[in-house]
Order: sequence, then structure tokens, then C-alpha cells
Amino acid sequence: MIWTNSRKLAAGLAIATALSSVAVALPAQAATLRMAWSQDATGLDPHKQTAFSSLRLLELIYEPLVRLDPELNIVPAIAASWEFAPDAKTLTFKLDPNAKFSNGETVTPADVKASFERVLDEATSAAARSNFLSIASIDTPDDETVVFNLSTADVPILAAMANINAAIVPASEIAAGSIGTTALGSGPFKLDSWEPNAKEVLSANPEWAGGELAIDGIDVTVLPDETAILASLRAGQIDFALINDPLIATLVPNEPNLQLNRVGGLAYNVLQLNPSRPPMDNLLVRQAMSCAINRQEIIDAALVGEGVVTGPMTVPAFAQDPNSLFCYEQDVEKAKQLMEEAGMAEGFTATVIAATGEPPVAASEAQVLQAQLAEIGVTLEIEMMELNVYVDTWLKGDFDMAVAQNGGRPDPYPMYNRYFTKEGNLLGVSNFVDDTLDSLMKQGQAETDPAKRVEIFQEFERHLAEQAPWLWLSTSYTYTAQLKTVTGFEPSPTGTLFGLTKVAIQ
Repeated sequence: MIWTNSRKLAAGLAIATALSSVAVALPAQAATLRMAWSQDATGLDPHKQTAFSSLRLLELIYEPLVRLDPELNIVPAIAASWEFAPDAKTLTFKLDPNAKFSNGETVTPADVKASFERVLDEATSAAARSNFLSIASIDTPDDETVVFNLSTADVPILAAMANINAAIVPASEIAAGSIGTTALGSGPFKLDSWEPNAKEVLSANPEWAGGELAIDGIDVTVLPDETAILASLRAGQIDFALINDPLIATLVPNEPNLQLNRVGGLAYNVLQLNPSRPPMDNLLVRQAMSCAINRQEIIDAALVGEGVVTGPMTVPAFAQDPNSLFCYEQDVEKAKQLMEEAGMAEGFTATVIAATGEPPVAASEAQVLQAQLAEIGVTLEIEMMELNVYVDTWLKGDFDMAVAQNGGRPDPYPMYNRYFTKEGNLLGVSNFVDDTLDSLMKQGQAETDPAKRVEIFQEFERHLAEQAPWLWLSTSYTYTAQLKTVTGFEPSPTGTLFGLTKVAIQ
């Protein structure tokens, strides 16, 4: 209750700030925020969606048990409090009694249990299923308590729950089979209408336990590209925009009426190889490709310098110097030697897929990689795909290579176990099984000592970089832009737009 009241106080302070900035004008009134982005959601099922554009919308409509604040601390959402047992094999939540779905129905332990059972059901094809495989059973002893009984110590499960892929949905909607066709959540906004690739209309959810918002809704327009978005901001036709293109972002500070919000992100840019297809099934070939690329050059050319070279670990608490990882400094001669040892001195041809628009730099990254890998005889044929086609192809693992931008997590286990453990539900995307990676993942899951977890996951990172099933390139930044009449937005390294709950319009 204290936290709920503090959220109401924060919303009130946002309104008060907006009012105090007007000296003689009439008091500011709640208004609809006009927003734009260039990539629309590809679906409404929070348990299945993987595209960033879908997650950005669904995070405004649904809520998980807990969420991450802008400093990546785990804070309450539907749950008011939680507690691990000393052996970390039991996790107990107390729900916020004020949490309600937008239809006015209270969020109950039954809804929580049904939501996680749906995520764990293989038939659902939930994006984060493997993050929750330690759940042995779920108890609901009273109207406000949910107890997760775990098969192993699993400290990172709490961080995994702070994701919209673990959203709580009504048990009645699950029973009706309507998840994904309707959007009934307990988040700050309701989805009133959705015209795919055109617009969304959201209104403030009066049932939201987080308190009264300072805006009465959001009208989202899908514009064809981010140049058009910047033009609309300049003209005052929109108030707020999600920016993905670093080149467009660098232009925003030149505009006197605009403000750029820029924060380092956890998401990573990566060239995913498919180790199930020859010659990428040859370790020496994968290592040669890693040695051949110049990651900083890719950042400078494709991201206009807006990025940082990274290894697999993008969370500062776990990351180590990328230069300590296998062949992170370009070494073309070593790459050629490895290709010769692999029997591939003449090189090979492969297709690399990339999505149009998400991220906007994908085509540029593919072109720089194409030029760099040509030096060791690797001929890349670039195939650009519409986002929904790309996502379907990616989820099937039906590619030689893929230029991708994947989401980061505050903990390495939920970030990578779905790709690199034998039970991972996205193993079909990585197409890579490795006993050492699987073992280190399981050790990191069960370990409760923070220092030992760092050691385990740094060893995991070193081994992953050496095996090179994927070639990690960079982290970049998350950007939003707004008119200076918009105040209060809180950006996050996760890229979430949940900070719109703090927004007021002067």
C-alpha cells in the first residue's frame, strides 16, 4: 500500500510540475498525448510476442507481477511484496489488493496461476517459457497470496517475471481462448482500437492501481519512416516519438523545440550464425568470421558511432572487457588461417536475413559485415524482409545468418537460457547445443551467492564467445524524442515506454 500511494503521489507531482510551469495561463488540463513510431506491433498476445514494437505497446496495457524501474531495480507491479525462502526454492507473492483489470475485475491469485500455467504450456509457444521451467507447482492459499514452489533454487526467476512476456492476464480470457484477439490487462492504459500499421488509440485506465495519470490517453500513429516522424515533431503535429535510428536521433538536439531522451540499452546487435548448417557447423569457420569482423567499424559506419562494442553480457554487473574475449580485436590473417584449417580457403556463399525497420540500422550493419567478411572469402547475400516475415523466419531458425537486435535482461539467466540450454524454448533459433554452456547456465540459476554468479556467467561469456555461434557486435542506445511541452518522461535501459505514466503536457 505504501508503494501504491507513492505511485499516486508521483503522478500528482507530475501534474503539479506541469501546472507550476504556467505563470498566468489557465491551469493545464489532462490531454491526449500524440505519439508516433515507425514499426507497429505484430500481435497482441503478451506471452508470445518477441518484436520490440509489440512489447512497447503491450507494456502499456498489461502488467507482470513485478517490473524494473529506470535503474533496473525490481519494484512492485501487480504484486505488492515478495519473499524467497532461505533455500530460494519457494517464492511467495502478496498481490496488491487494488490491482484490477480494465474491466473492473480484481486481479486474483487464480489469474496469476492461470497465466503462468499458460506460459508453461508448450502448446502456447510462449516466448519466455524456459525462464519458468523450475516452477514445480503454484499454490493460492488465500485471496492475496501466490506461492511458487520451485524444483531448484532459482533467484533469477524474479527478474524473469519483470517482463511483459510474463504478463498476468485474466483466467477467464484464457478459458475463452481470447488472448491475442482482445487486450484486457491491468496496466495504465486500455487499448480502444488498433488498425495494424496505421494507428492505435489508448485511453487512461481508471482501474489502474498505480494512480491517476496526467494524460487521458495516447493516440499512436504509425509513420512510414523516422524522417517523417522527425518532420512531424518539428511541425508540432505529434508530441512524442519512439526513435530507433541513431542518425535521426542525432538530429533532434539541433531543434530548439525538441528534447532527446537517450540512455544506454541492454539490447544487443548481433550477427546470428546457424551452426546447424554447413559450413557454420564448423567451429573454425565460425571463429574465422569472428576474427574477420571489425566491431568498432560497424558501430562507426552503421550506427554513426552511437554504440559500444559488447560481448554477450550487456548488464554492467556481469560484463567483462570485450577485448578479453576470443578474437574481439580484428585479425584478418588469423581469420584466413582458420578458414584454411577448416578446409574453406576458397570461402563460401551464404544468405543473411535482416528486417526492414527493426532495427533501422540492420541493412547498414549487413552491408558492412558483407564487406568485412568478403576479405576472407565469405560472400554474403543480403535478404531484407518485412518485420512480421522476418520474425516468423527467425523463430523457425530458417536462415543461414541473421542480423538481429535482441533484448537484454537484468540477469544473464533469463537473457540466455532460452537460447543456450537444452530445454530452451528458443533453441530452434540458436540451433546450438553445448554441454558446457548448458551446465554453466544451470549453475548460475541455482547459485545464490552474487559474487559466485558473476564468476559463473563470465566463464559462460568466455566460452560462448569462443564457440561463436553468434557474433556479438554492440549495444546501442534507446531514444525517444518529445516536444518541450511534454514533461516527466522517464527513459529506461530496457527501452520500455512505461515512463509515459509520468508524463504531463503543458
